[in-house]
Amino acid sequence: MALSFHIRSMLKRAILYDFKSSVRFYSDQTEESTEEKTPIDPSKDRTKVIPVETSIKYLQSKAYQHTYGDKAVWYLYRRNHKGAFAPRKTRKSCVRNGVISTGNPCPICRDEYLVLDHRNTQLLEQFISEYTGQILDAFKTGLCQKKHKELLVAIERAWDQGYLTYDVPLRKYDYSLYNKTTNSV
Repeated sequence: MALSFHIRSMLKRAILYDFKSSVRFYSDQTEESTEEKTPIDPSKDRTKVIPVETSIKYLQSKAYQHTYGDKAVWYLYRRNHKGAFAPRKTRKSCVRNGVISTGNPCPICRDEYLVLDHRNTQLLEQFISEYTGQILDAFKTGLCQKKHKELLVAIERAWDQGYLTYDVPLRKYDYSLYNKTTNSV
């Protein structure tokens, strides 16, 4: 009795699932044909690819100086969040389907001419601590998770290829522990 009930319920689920998938398949096709494309705001469109050379020129331009001054790109950025304290994790991405989907995008997503690349050292240096030489956390800089991962990859490539220098910590050793010239009585 119980076995026949389970078999019947499994058959119903399979038929219902097949019916739902076919309805979904046909409804997707009809939506695409009747759907009119809405125009995208040019200030929010991120489908255009900006070359790294243009980004490097932008970092040396008057427009960049007027926008950011002598401070880092992320310095004046403030995240939107609920409550008094910001969450440790930033948003996953500011750009979805080639369009900025949030009201307050991260500093890199906000400015389309800031391109994270290992050759763009002037931009990458802004995300490295001048005191410790470590990469700043996304919590401090306000970058979305996607751009922070791109930043990590770009900085590692710049270090590997010699575009950025990094300091090896100086270690002092007490060589008297290894020196056997001391007289033992």
